[in-house]
Amino acid sequence: MDTKRAMQIYSSKDTFAVHLGDKPVWIENVDEANGMATVQVGSDPLNTQTVSVDRLKEEGDE
Repeated sequence: MDTKRAMQIYSSKDTFAVHLGDKPVWIENVDEANGMATVQVGSDPLNTQTVSVDRLKEEGDE
């Protein structure tokens, strides 16, 4: 995923299926300048990670 798409998903009112590896994630913040995103892994609000947006995959992306 690129930073622009991560920002579109983050800013949207719609819900998109995004994964980090095989785990579903929720984008909580996008750092456009550095190409990084903070994501919540699964349904645990305490399980957050900051990763490069190119590690994120939108469902259906190969």
